[in-house]
Formats: sequence, C-alpha cells, structure tokens
Amino acid sequence: MPRRRLRRGDLACSVAVAVAVAAVAVAAVGAVGGGDGGADFDYRKLSGIIIPGFASTQLRAWSVLDCPYSPFDFNPLDSVWLDTAKLLSAVNCWLKCMLLDPYNQTDHPECKSRPDSGLSAITELDPGYITGPLSSVWKEWVKWLTFETALKLRGGPSLVFAHSMGNNVFRYFLEWLKLEIAPKHYIRWLDEHIHAYFAVGAPLLGSTEAVKAALSGATFGLPVSEGTARLMFNAFGSSLWLMPFSEYCKADNIYWKHFFEGKGGCHHRQQCDEMEYKSEYSGWPTNLVSIEVPTVRDTEAYPSIMDTTENITSSMECGKPTLLSFSAREVSDGTLFKTIKDWDPQSIGLIHQLEKYYQGDPVLNPLTPWERPPIKNVFCIYGLDSKTEVGYYFAPSNSVTGKPNNSSGDGTVSYNSLSWCKNWLGPKVNITRAPQAEHDGSDLQTKMNVDHHVGQGILPNMTRTPHVKYITYFEDAESILGWRTAVWELDKANHRNIVRMPVLMRELWLEMWHDMHPDAKSKFVTKDKLMDTD
Repeated sequence: MPRRRLRRGDLACSVAVAVAVAAVAVAAVGAVGGGDGGADFDYRKLSGIIIPGFASTQLRAWSVLDCPYSPFDFNPLDSVWLDTAKLLSAVNCWLKCMLLDPYNQTDHPECKSRPDSGLSAITELDPGYITGPLSSVWKEWVKWLTFETALKLRGGPSLVFAHSMGNNVFRYFLEWLKLEIAPKHYIRWLDEHIHAYFAVGAPLLGSTEAVKAALSGATFGLPVSEGTARLMFNAFGSSLWLMPFSEYCKADNIYWKHFFEGKGGCHHRQQCDEMEYKSEYSGWPTNLVSIEVPTVRDTEAYPSIMDTTENITSSMECGKPTLLSFSAREVSDGTLFKTIKDWDPQSIGLIHQLEKYYQGDPVLNPLTPWERPPIKNVFCIYGLDSKTEVGYYFAPSNSVTGKPNNSSGDGTVSYNSLSWCKNWLGPKVNITRAPQAEHDGSDLQTKMNVDHHVGQGILPNMTRTPHVKYITYFEDAESILGWRTAVWELDKANHRNIVRMPVLMRELWLEMWHDMHPDAKSKFVTKDKLMDTD
C-alpha cells in the first residue's frame, strides 16, 4: 500500500478510539465468567476501536489556498472533505486540496490536507447532505500504539469494529504485526489486546464497483461529473485496494521471504491453483469487464490512439469491434489496465500503483483471499438481497453472460465477496433464521450441526414469509478450542447504511451482554424470541 506519511490514500481518515457501548453497559456488573466456561473476565475494561470504511471521514486543510473568482478560500483546519459549499462554488480549487499525484502520492503543490481526528470525524461529514457511515484509514493510524493505548487506558482488550474497507486495513495491520514481533508472541498479543472482531460489510474478494469507479467514474451522489469522480478515485493509491480478485489465487508466503531474504524489496507472486483455470470467471458470477474496442487492420494488436485515429477510414468505422473480456484475476494482476492503456492514459497510473504499492508491498498484496484471523471471537456481518452490480460491459450493446449467485449483495459488494467469510466457520454449523423485528419465536427456523466443507457454500434452504426481513445466523457448532465464528446475513441491509441500522446495534449489544452474563450456557445468544422494550 502507498506509504505516505500518510495524508489519506483514498481519503484516509482517522481511527477513533472510543469506549464501546458494551464497556459502558457493563460498568456495574463486575468481573464475570464468559459464556463458554472460560476464565473470569472483567468486561468493564473493554474498549472499542473503530476502523472506518471508504470516503466518509473529514479531511481538513493544513495550508492556505487562495481561490480566485470565489468567495471561499481554504485556511488551516477548514473542512475539505466534505464541504459542499466550496465544492459547488470552487470545484477546481477544492480539487487541489483533494487530489494526490497518482505516481508518488504527494499533495498538490498549492494545498495540503490531512484527516481529522476524534468521533466527530466519522460522524459529521456535511450535516444535512451526507450522513454516511465511517471512512477509510491507513495502517499507520492502526499500529499497535492504538491498541496499547486502549489497553493502558481501560486495562483490558478491545472490540474491533471495522466497516467496508476498514476490514482490509485491519487485515494489513495483522500481517504487519506478524512480521514485527516474534511468532510465539503474536497469538498472545492478539489474545491480550483484542477480545472480538466485528467485520461489517467486508469486501473479502473486492468489489466490482471499484472497477466502474476506475474506468468510468462513480459519483456516490456527489454534485460532480463522473469524469471528475474518476479523476479523484484514480488519484488515490488505496482505491485499488477495493478491486475484485480471484478466490483461487493466493500470494506467496511473505513471512518466509522476509526470513530468508530480509525485509523490503520483495515482489509478490500470485500462486493460482488449478481451479482458477478450470472454473469460469475466477469464482465470480461473470467476467468482471467486457470491452468492445475498434478493430483496425494492418496495425498493432493494440495500437495507440493516435495511430488508430490517423488510420481510420469510413469502411473501418463500420467494422465489427473486438470484444475483450477480463476475469477477476486479470483485473487484480493488471492485465486489464495494460491492455487498455493505449486507449486510456489513466490506466498507466493505475498500473504504476498496482505494481509499486500492491505487488511490491513489503508486507502483503491485499488483492488475495485471506483466512480467518486468529482472534478468539469473529463476527462477519453483511446485508444481502439488494441489487448489486457484478460486472460491466463497455459497449453500445448490452449482451451479458454469466452464472447467477444464490443471493445478491448489499448494493455495493457482491454476495460471493461478502460471504467469503463463511469459509472461516467450523466443520459443523448451526443455522438460524429469525425476523429482524420483534417476534415470539413462531417464525423461527433452525438447522443444527450442518456439515461444512471449506470452499463449498452453506445454503440455509429455509422459507421466507413475504414482506418480512430476516436475519440469518451461521454459527460454529464445532470450532477450534477457544475460538468462535459467526456470520450474520441481514436482508436488505444496504452497504453504506448498515452501520446505522438499529437491528445491527441491537445484535452487537445482545452478543456482548451474553458474553458477560454469569449464567450464559451457550456459545451464542439464543434466538427463540425477541421482544423490543422502550
């Protein structure tokens, strides 16, 4: 990943170290035993670490910028992301404070901005215009100083709550930590510092929406053109962190490379198993990108745009175009951008970022699948059954082929990427489906001790009552001693709004309260009934 000092990468913002709701709620309870019969644990000492997602935290100016022909200027500590008044009245000036050089990730010479800090940075973007969830951060903000501070302030481990790309940041931190301390201390450090990890809306295999943002621009509702949005997205070195990738291609073992070759200067080689070449679409529902490009005879296979323009004749203009299709692997390894760079100059910058900050990163190429982190309690939570884009066809026609998913995603990340964490579950899984709203247990459906084989999907095969939103729980019936893993699927939970849903906050609260309850017998909260109280 880009290692600037680091102002934002993809609008990298800040980690807020806050006291979690669970810590406040159990303040009067004292030290109690955990539900799995473990040693006594004082839940009053828990703290919360929030690792936000993409582009939802404040940036503030760190320099003075005069904006001619506009009533607005930028002064130190002025809001940059997001100040819609300045965006609308002085967009070119505002862009100077937003954009990074795509090749070296430095600020514009006339303006510098940095992420804000504190809880307000992730809760107040531009009140009344954008009220989105959290935002993205870089590993420099999450290094163990944050966890050590939380441990010293509260005296106990942390609850890690990561949303969207914040999960990628947390993964990078774990891999970095593994290389920084002795292997025998790594698991002990995690046990002492992290009680539970809540992965919300994690793009575990990337998001196809990043492809659209890179190739044609995605405004996310901002009052800017798609071209401007694309320029911004491609300027941030960490935008590629959201690119989709194959579930069958893994990075080489960086630990052993460091052990034998030393730190730094390593290039990650992808190791793809035979399923990558036997299966269609790298495990995705379809080819991620299909592009029709003009066919020009008597030139190179991929001529430059100038050569194409000079050699075009009226007959060529009517010729049948060439269809180029790219799988998830060909997106993440740079084949897509290398193929279209003659038509699209911005792809050259993306190739540079991919090779320098991802394939050449000394810790990790994050465009590879990741295994369950060795944390005692892991909860993977996401929405489903919202219309979600899974591929793009750039051409006048709209012919698309592929295979359907069992479910659709959360409106931003496709289901196959979100549900990758089901591979983290144990060999036996309990499945429960319950209404999200108050219920008496009559609409509860359960399947106990369902066999689970890694790499094979777990389908609940349960019924649905029309117009009822459900939450489906996949929970370990068997697991590694001391570990718990759960996956929660929330019907119609939108990617950007899930962190504000009362049902999510309720479930988090119930799970933490269950953990600290002295009479808890089961590993997870029981779902037999749910009665809301005022």
